[in-house]
Amino acid sequence: MSSGAYIFAPKGLRLNRYEKWFFRDADPWGFILFARNIDDPEQVRALTSELRETVGWHAPILIDQEGGRVQRMRAPHWREYLPALDQMRQAREPMKAQLLRNRLIAEELRAVGIDVNCAPLADVLEENTHLVLANRLYGDDVDTVVQAARVCAEAFKMQGVLPVLKHIPGYGRAHVDSHTDLPRVDATRSVLTRRDFKTFEALKDIAMGMTAHIVYEAIDPQNPATTSPTVIRLIRKEIGFDGLLMTDDISMGALSGTIKDRAEAAMTAGCDIILHCNGVTKEMIQVAAGAGPMRVNGMVRADVALMARQDPSPIDISAAAAELESLLA
Repeated sequence: MSSGAYIFAPKGLRLNRYEKWFFRDADPWGFILFARNIDDPEQVRALTSELRETVGWHAPILIDQEGGRVQRMRAPHWREYLPALDQMRQAREPMKAQLLRNRLIAEELRAVGIDVNCAPLADVLEENTHLVLANRLYGDDVDTVVQAARVCAEAFKMQGVLPVLKHIPGYGRAHVDSHTDLPRVDATRSVLTRRDFKTFEALKDIAMGMTAHIVYEAIDPQNPATTSPTVIRLIRKEIGFDGLLMTDDISMGALSGTIKDRAEAAMTAGCDIILHCNGVTKEMIQVAAGAGPMRVNGMVRADVALMARQDPSPIDISAAAAELESLLA
């Protein structure tokens, strides 16, 4: 029997009695953690164990631990990292620093039971990229972004953490923050194909990806990519991404309609799984109703993704951290 086609987030540091019952009943495919779920390593390990106990298997547990502003696990218990763009510009050997940084991040995640990180970002920096995204990116040219994203993904996998490629098929031209508003892009299809989509095409073998809540007027002027059959078909056929495709947070302000309607629309468009992040139970109930169980293609992609989980490679944490610091000096 398949899991539900959704990923849910708990509300606090430990599960309350209702959450335990609800997650057991709804049977999400996985979970995602945020700063509200993080206190210290012992607490996070207890929470990740508790979440897996509710569904009865080693379900994937995700987090957004990019470093910089988007970093859910912070000092004093975990390292603080520069924003990705700042590190790329500051490092003496940017790709070596990228490898070390992301091996360290993955090792910290693995130690507390987290085995999926929502990175790398393959969006290309533009002059007018919204500030919510700009310094999270790796560069303003396709080759640099592809190389840095590839290094990031491989670093995660070396330490037993799976990467999630985002935001497919490209969020770099967004002028507004999709957490609150719907970005619209008026670039021509040929421009998008040569630049925005090119990075994702080069990284299409990464086993999991996340959509962008953004309208590409040259492709589908009505619907954001997440709920657009036309854009999802482009992701699958033109870009060639055949991995597990999850939505960005379905509760974000860029989308309209009820939570149930959004989940249904995303699944109808061709997404495999719905990501819901705010921990509000009444919304999760709607997501479960709108998404339903995982479909056959989604189950196959999910199995392929999870088969890539591996034991972490040996790493000297102190030496890696010292080397990263020297590259940034």
